Amino acid sequence: MLSLGQQTGHTCAGLHRRAFLQIGASSVLGLSLADWLRVRAANDHAKAKAVILLWLWGGPSQLDTFDPKPHAPLEYRGPFGTIPTRISGVRFCELFPQLAKHTDKLAVLRTLSTQSNDHGIAGTIGLTGSAAGSMGLDGKPLPGSPRPALGSVVAKALRSQREAPAAHRGGDDIHPFFVIGGKLHQGKKAIIGEGGGPLGAAWDPFRLEYDPAKGTKVPALQLPKELTPERLSDRQQLLAALHQIDTRIHEAARVGALDEYRSRALAMLTSRAAINSFDLSQESDATKDAYGRTRFGQSCLLARRLVEAEVPFVQVNWSDHVEAEEDSGDGGWDHHYRNFQILQDRHAPWLDHSFSALLTDLDQRGLLATTLVVAVGEFGREPKVNDKAGREHWPACYCALIAGGGVKGGRFVGTSDAKAAHPADTPLTPADLNATVQHAIGLTSEQITGLGLTPVGRVIEELF
Repeated sequence: MLSLGQQTGHTCAGLHRRAFLQIGASSVLGLSLADWLRVRAANDHAKAKAVILLWLWGGPSQLDTFDPKPHAPLEYRGPFGTIPTRISGVRFCELFPQLAKHTDKLAVLRTLSTQSNDHGIAGTIGLTGSAAGSMGLDGKPLPGSPRPALGSVVAKALRSQREAPAAHRGGDDIHPFFVIGGKLHQGKKAIIGEGGGPLGAAWDPFRLEYDPAKGTKVPALQLPKELTPERLSDRQQLLAALHQIDTRIHEAARVGALDEYRSRALAMLTSRAAINSFDLSQESDATKDAYGRTRFGQSCLLARRLVEAEVPFVQVNWSDHVEAEEDSGDGGWDHHYRNFQILQDRHAPWLDHSFSALLTDLDQRGLLATTLVVAVGEFGREPKVNDKAGREHWPACYCALIAGGGVKGGRFVGTSDAKAAHPADTPLTPADLNATVQHAIGLTSEQITGLGLTPVGRVIEELF
């Protein structure tokens, strides 16, 4: 059910004269031959056309998911066993049997680390690649101006490549950056970094929410006052009213009376293709069952529909609150207590089921090769189990799973120490992961600089 109103050359040996002239011009601008070749290589070899970010808000435990340590003492390894994967020598926690079977499509990062153990700050770092302007529970922002969300950067850069006008244009009805889920917060404090930031509000995400009882909700789209429940029941009156709205949208956009974001949002209300992409009632019961009838599962299905509709960046928030007990029991991964019970009963089977279904569905539809899927949280959990059968925050070492979009499956990058407490080799950061996503979708440092941003992080070349 859909509920409205509630809520994108040659080698060195074959470079021609024009290419050398371009190199010369680039050198004047501070780009070396190597820089120019990297730009060309990024554009020529980009595989991904879309990104799905599965944001595991709250911080999953690395030991109880994708970096178990079966030989560590019990107070570190926890009660779960391990199972083999299709990657030689790599084992997963026994709670993830389906994902273990999909590791021929997956790459596993095991040595991510971040700068803070505060959800708000680490969340901002994860989504933007920088701690600048982030705010923790103390309410004091860190120095600097916040960077835009990764989704905003990808959306604006790709839209700029297409040279789309600021105003609404037929064929650009659907917004290029979606978030499925509520606004991220901890302790009722919204985090910094989910929006366009210095790129402007036009590049904020368009938000959808999935409610297992009510279906897809579109908070930003408020139906006009004249579309009362009684009138909505009359199809002819509804169509007439929507036609009038569509006429007004185009006129307002033409004269610049509406900002780009609002114009695009209203355009989606009258675009059958856009509305259809939100509508899970068009999916079979078998497909819905395959993804799982949880909020996260159906949100992953919705993400696949948006990618089919050529949305370049879709972020699926596991939850809006970090706490597991919040949000009607469908909360985050912040398991300070009852970690193992919650994982076994809810979180692990939901993630295993839904993520696996998403990979299978994308693969069967021929979309996985061009869709980069990333699953990651803001940090990991302390290796030693606490006295409440939980794990505390741990920013020094955690995991991510990556698939599709040119990434080589069946491999892992980075090895943690004997207790998954610190990287033993190949330390990685959220900025590196963000740079890798941008690389996979074909963005260059030149393009990032063109948006007024300083490139951060290094491309994790081992993935390609």
